[in-house]
Amino acid sequence: MSETIIGRNAVLEALKNNREIEKITIAKGSDGSVKQIAAKAKERKIPLYYSEKARLDKEAGGGAHQGVVAVVSDYKYCSVDDILEKAERLKEDPFVIILDGLEDPHNLGAIMRTAECAGAHGIIIPKRRAVSITEAVSKTSAGAVEYMACARVTNIARTIEALQQRGLWIGACDMDGAVYCEQNLSGPIGIVIGSEGFGISRLVKEKCDFVVSIPMKGRITSLNASNAASVLMYEIVRQRLSG
Repeated sequence: MSETIIGRNAVLEALKNNREIEKITIAKGSDGSVKQIAAKAKERKIPLYYSEKARLDKEAGGGAHQGVVAVVSDYKYCSVDDILEKAERLKEDPFVIILDGLEDPHNLGAIMRTAECAGAHGIIIPKRRAVSITEAVSKTSAGAVEYMACARVTNIARTIEALQQRGLWIGACDMDGAVYCEQNLSGPIGIVIGSEGFGISRLVKEKCDFVVSIPMKGRITSLNASNAASVLMYEIVRQRLSG
């Protein structure tokens, strides 16, 4: 689902052609056209990293990288509007999963698989500091990646505001919320799942309309992110089926 592009001209062409670029790594101390690449990357808000030449040699597999390596995605991301339009075409209330900083590709793949099975209309992920669609995600999703719409956004908090303006109620999954099965999850809805290590960021949580929790009866205090997402998605399905 992703490939590596090496060399200054190749990376510049990818930028000019608006390729979906996951990240660009530049050798420390590089100059010349590399500065132009860095400027274009910042303009498009593409994650930009600076590394030692030996690290780039490894990423480039021994190829002539000229101090620049980019990872580009073959996966075709959609827009948030595309997700909402899908729900409208199906004459269904929007059902969206929002992932705030998820880092494990296996979790993302598992969530995409459950979301597809549960009838969610799309998944929203951030462009920075989060996992994107990779081969590992595709494999874990068991093919769901081919059917589940996924949008990458610059700012999750602002995206939540935009969804609320479109009529969606947004709920956060966190430990201090109401028990999930006692919360009304019907109607147009988006559920936010946080990162594996840090949960949902404070700003994102503040933007949500409500918070739900999953009761923990054992000695371990939290579920894996994909398991928590599955529980909530199928509670939404249950409530929709029961009217």
